[in-house]
Amino acid sequence: MHPHPDRQPFPDRPRRAAGARFRDRRSVLLPAPQGRPRASGEGPSVAVVGGGVAGLAAATGLAERGARVTLYEREPVLGGRLAGWPIRLADGSTATMSRGFHAFFRQYYNLRALLCRTDPGLDRLRPLPDYPLLHRDGRTDGFARVPRTPPWSALGFVALSPSFGWRDLGRMDVRAALPLFDVRVPEVYARLDATDARAYLERIRFPAAARHLAFEVFSRSFFADPRELSAAELALMFHVYFLGSAEGLLFDVPTEPFPTALWEPLARYLGGLGVTVRTECPVTTVVPVDDGSEGLALTADARTVRYDAAVLALDGGGLRRLVGASPLLGDPAWRARVLGSREAPPFLVSRYWLDRPVAPGRPGFLGTGGFASLDNVSVLDRWEGEAARWAARSGGSVVELHAYALAPDADRAAEQDRLLRQLHRVYPETAQARVVDQRHEWRADCPLFPVGGYRDRPTVRTPHPALVLAGDQVRTDLPVALMERAATTGFLAANALLARWGVRGHALRTVPRRGRAPLLRALAGG
Repeated sequence: MHPHPDRQPFPDRPRRAAGARFRDRRSVLLPAPQGRPRASGEGPSVAVVGGGVAGLAAATGLAERGARVTLYEREPVLGGRLAGWPIRLADGSTATMSRGFHAFFRQYYNLRALLCRTDPGLDRLRPLPDYPLLHRDGRTDGFARVPRTPPWSALGFVALSPSFGWRDLGRMDVRAALPLFDVRVPEVYARLDATDARAYLERIRFPAAARHLAFEVFSRSFFADPRELSAAELALMFHVYFLGSAEGLLFDVPTEPFPTALWEPLARYLGGLGVTVRTECPVTTVVPVDDGSEGLALTADARTVRYDAAVLALDGGGLRRLVGASPLLGDPAWRARVLGSREAPPFLVSRYWLDRPVAPGRPGFLGTGGFASLDNVSVLDRWEGEAARWAARSGGSVVELHAYALAPDADRAAEQDRLLRQLHRVYPETAQARVVDQRHEWRADCPLFPVGGYRDRPTVRTPHPALVLAGDQVRTDLPVALMERAATTGFLAANALLARWGVRGHALRTVPRRGRAPLLRALAGG
């Protein structure tokens, strides 16, 4: 049975049961915008363009309040960057390929609330015991033993880390580092958006031995070279995951491939709410209706349909293409902001089905630093049911490698070979394994958050009252990032439209919206 659509997604107080969605007592509940419980009559018609996390959140938020939603997705499957699709391996078995591992952090309150629609206890997510990090020189760090509540998290990390000790802390420029302890949005962008992430760490004298932690854990999570990434985004990441939240740097992973664990159940839930899902159906143009109604006409599959409102929940490239093909959308300033957005450099996901197991005791996920382009290693059969069943049948293992921020003109075959050689350095036993099959995904569709770019990012609202945006590239004045930014802006887009119709929106939750320590806030100028 699905949760009742009118039930608030968050309780007023933290729950400690196994299915609890948060533990941080200082996390911030943003009450639902008030209005009628549901839209009256047959409800307004809304097109949601894009079936990734942002689009699914928007469709859910709207349909639960009585809107008639049509969800358009250009791919055959839902999920966007978390989609999965069936493949046949060389041994004749079937498997699910995807764009790679994603960590579902405990701070992803709104994404987890979305998943709770079909999995109230989040039983289809499994916790990994640690977030281990290995540097080429042999130094290892982890977060399982680090206290989760700031400031003890920072002090505990310094006490336990071989990369960042008390002497390193004493050498830092404390005054320059203070903004990390009072991160607020949008103020952090006024402070730090004009500086790149690498330059900022050098300015505060962040220890060189520990910079791989900041780059691999935070900067490269944006698929970006630290020299191109805004220091404000780096500071926001420190706040969301470490210095501002008591959830810690531990995370969950799906127990089965993304479609089975996440999107197929949610698609069934949306179907029960009356949502029409049209896959393999890209929208080609959006035109404002010139009849005083503020509606929009969308063309897809050579058919034009009028809607009362629309949510564009596309990645940056998809949004640019659609806006570029829809010259009547927006004003010149807004169009320039949308059309001027950029993507982060390409990344590579390589997945190998090997004929022998990875050594016992290897973690399910390992972040790496200093191993050429290798950023992390996942042993999928440690947690994912489909991979575990294949490994049990074959006596092998399923290993996935990630390389972020590669050169746009990189030689693909050479990079794939280099990545595999680094795996052999990190886990030497894999050098003797025979590759049963392999798949490689090259993508370049993640947003870039460049130095000085915050001001020009599009927001949820657009010049058209009936048109809103959602996605991880969309600007919001909440401390969220990555998948959580996608889910949050999806619900914000739904709330913006519901408010137009006088219908109650959805409550949201975020990590604390400023630094936790009053003394450090005061020293930082807050």
